[in-house]
Amino acid sequence: MGRYVLGFDIGSSSVKAALLDIDTGSSVATAFSPANEMTIHAPMPGFAEQDPETWWQELQHAVQLLKKKVSWNSEDVAAIGISYQMHGLVCVDKTLKPLRPSIIWCDSRAVSIGEQARAALGDSFVLSRYLNSPGNFTASKLKWVKENEPELYSNIYKIILPGDYIAAKLSGVINTTVSGLSEGILWDFKQHQIAHDLLNHYEIDPSLIAEIVPTFGEQSLVSAMAAHLLGVKPGIPISYRAGDQPNNAWSLNVLEPGEVAATAGTSGVIYGITEKVSYDLFSRVNSFAHVNHTDTLNRLGVLLCINGTGILNSWLRKQFFSSLEYSDMNALASQVSIGADGVKFYPFGNGAERILQNKEPGGALKGLSFNRHGAAHVIRAAQEGIVFAMKYGMDVMQEMGLTFQTVRAGQANMFLSDVFANTFANTMDCTVELYNTDGAVGAARGAALGAGIYKNRSECFGGMKKLKMIEPDADQQKTFSLAYEEWKANL
Repeated sequence: MGRYVLGFDIGSSSVKAALLDIDTGSSVATAFSPANEMTIHAPMPGFAEQDPETWWQELQHAVQLLKKKVSWNSEDVAAIGISYQMHGLVCVDKTLKPLRPSIIWCDSRAVSIGEQARAALGDSFVLSRYLNSPGNFTASKLKWVKENEPELYSNIYKIILPGDYIAAKLSGVINTTVSGLSEGILWDFKQHQIAHDLLNHYEIDPSLIAEIVPTFGEQSLVSAMAAHLLGVKPGIPISYRAGDQPNNAWSLNVLEPGEVAATAGTSGVIYGITEKVSYDLFSRVNSFAHVNHTDTLNRLGVLLCINGTGILNSWLRKQFFSSLEYSDMNALASQVSIGADGVKFYPFGNGAERILQNKEPGGALKGLSFNRHGAAHVIRAAQEGIVFAMKYGMDVMQEMGLTFQTVRAGQANMFLSDVFANTFANTMDCTVELYNTDGAVGAARGAALGAGIYKNRSECFGGMKKLKMIEPDADQQKTFSLAYEEWKANL
């Protein structure tokens, strides 16, 4: 058996690779590519696309960078796990060639298609079967392709998600998971099968859906060609796959009802586990099959997503603060008091926002005084605005019965900012626990469990360490509460 497992996280900004030591359960090295963020193409307003081949090329480059940190022999890697950006549509032919760029998670073109399907099928039917409106998810994106690119549609062999595409490039085998289908609104929770009624409504052939394999377990085997490219042994299993938010929860050992995970990368997410079949009537938050969901054991992840999170922070840096590191920006934000002296940032500039019922108002900066405010106020207002937007959605989750005493997150991205983490703990009235993990490390842990290397959850998370804990402060909470109410009043 190898000494390591390899995990990949296919994001929209970069591809990250992590090497996990099987014996210690700790990450020995991580690497990401490209150094600058991958381009999201917007050929028309509201569109967001990426070339799937770019993900594959950047994955190979990330492995090369990883090998510069840790040298391994081909026999040393025992299994591979994959995390990936959710909701993306990849259309391939029989040779695995993408027929068009992937329509990714923050693309808004299919909003009206999903709304029409909801109206035609009926709220009670759609929500009880799929736990969500078809909205702007993968199934509706495919219907857009059928309507607008009929010749291309006729040449599709299978439609898959970004992680399915990477698994197929690694193995030559096309398949998917129930968790993945649920995130595309392609799974019927009542019938425990593919969402045939929605596909029939969209006049989509169900044969376009790939074979279903378990989230944990031998999904396919690495081909000789991919093994040569990555420097691993042919035939090792791809033994875990999940969308980035279920995977983030998994990577933080969040699997049971009442446990909650958060992340604040390009988008910001709060993801709580419930055993109740629950949904929001307006689909402002979304319920999906979690990584440990089965036909007989309900484990649903209720997902709140704010599209404009880290992307707002990176936009500010690129456009106005290119001479600063993110740590410098965080330091500037800490110099300004709670509420940013009345400056308010609304981070809604990255596509249709689910918590706003798929409206796309655009980002906004309000309350700016040219005689009082400077860079530090804008940076702090952006970080607070992101948290306030998440709080706005968390209120919906609480209406559904979810509780938030403790929220776990990786010490990464926006949570590297003390201002952001403190704002989060006090606005949400919860303890924030930060851990030494990320999506790629979580995917590696999942691969080890799926391959039978680790026998149970306890073994899987033996190497995970709590790095920091932020408790809410009663005095600060009052001030944050006032700042949030003012922010919400101007929404």
